[in-house]
Amino acid sequence: MRDRKATSKLMVCQLPELKGQARDLRIDACRGIALWWIFLDHVPNNIGSWLTLRNYGFGDAAEIFMFVSGVTCALAYGKAWRCEGWTAVIRRTLWRSWDIYVAFLILTFACAILVHLAGGDRLADESNTRILLDHPGATLARAAILQYRPVNTDVLPIFVLLHLLFAPLLWLLLRLPKVTLGASLALYALVQVFGWTVPAWPNGHWAFNPLAWQLLVVFGAWWMLEGERVRPWVTSRTVLGFAVLYLLFSLFVALSWRIKPLEALIPQALTKLYPLDKSNLDPLRLLHFLAIAVLAAWLVPRDWRGLATPVMRGAIICGQNSLPIYCLGVLLAFAGHMALFNISEGLAMQIAVSLVGIAAMIATAMLLNLISIKPRQQSAIDSTLPRESPRTKVSHSIGRDLADGRQCARMSRVKVEARIAALGTAQIHEAEKAGSLLLLRVAQKGSKDSISGFAQ
Repeated sequence: MRDRKATSKLMVCQLPELKGQARDLRIDACRGIALWWIFLDHVPNNIGSWLTLRNYGFGDAAEIFMFVSGVTCALAYGKAWRCEGWTAVIRRTLWRSWDIYVAFLILTFACAILVHLAGGDRLADESNTRILLDHPGATLARAAILQYRPVNTDVLPIFVLLHLLFAPLLWLLLRLPKVTLGASLALYALVQVFGWTVPAWPNGHWAFNPLAWQLLVVFGAWWMLEGERVRPWVTSRTVLGFAVLYLLFSLFVALSWRIKPLEALIPQALTKLYPLDKSNLDPLRLLHFLAIAVLAAWLVPRDWRGLATPVMRGAIICGQNSLPIYCLGVLLAFAGHMALFNISEGLAMQIAVSLVGIAAMIATAMLLNLISIKPRQQSAIDSTLPRESPRTKVSHSIGRDLADGRQCARMSRVKVEARIAALGTAQIHEAEKAGSLLLLRVAQKGSKDSISGFAQ
């Protein structure tokens, strides 16, 4: 039992944030950028989507968002276990799952209201809200058990389920990390072979099959616990070379799907790859994400100076408020779609929708931090500020040493005074004892003299 506890504690202590380091801002930046890309991709016929990964490879921002969510869950719940135990982990996972569940229901209502106010049958069909407007009772009942989802909200039910199950998942990762990752990979493989899925309504289709996409969440959590052991392999030049080659291959193939002149240069067998199965996380999409992760590990170190730029600052604060910003992004995508459909689909309007949407997401995230709806990650923000010069560090160190020296001197002086007082008290007691003894001897001598005189 003692060995198991020691092993678990050792595993959790591998987390960088639990070894005394500041929060890795790359995590928040990646999640914030993924939120921006998701918003841009959710607006149909939007020129802004050419700034995202979707048009340049087999994957998009969804893989990044899922992986980073696994990373943050491992950090948050791993720290909760280390500080407060499993009871705190279970309590926090249930509470977070409830937060996401409530956000999903509110977002479902908000999407229906927006579509109803827009009054467009086309938007109702494209957003999968027509059935909600026509049959609200049955549809809301299905939404309550996560079987019905409006378009672009499919991620939230997955996170409800994953947070509910993350406490036992963390327990397994701390004790059997390789076996747990292997089981997750085996489930993913079975989904690819047999097409397993979770029941959905009304068409039985999940945009993100939880049985397949769980692999990225588990892999993200496993990476935080075991990643240091395989990091030398990931950062090797051989792996980097394969990753770059695969990204170039996916870039050329993906561009051929959208640029007709390039289609003639692609073998016929490769043209049949489109469209990739996003619902079940096609293996080509998974490999594309892994290649991007390897490239990011090479190009973006933990202390990357770009994290201090205004754009990255905006991404970081959006990533730190991921749930409300994701919900806002879904609503902004609906509003942008309505604006393009009802006002203009011109290039200027597409650019305006993209810029206004991202600006609104950043402003909302700043407001959330300002009014403390979500606690600030102040230590993480401070780590991005310009570093002190060596002279300043030396001055501060000297100042701290002098302060410590003065404190020690005061404590030493107090101790000396206390010892002097104690010594003085002891001397007084000794003097009193000596005086009492002298009087006693004088008295005894006087008694003897009296007895002697009486005898004479």
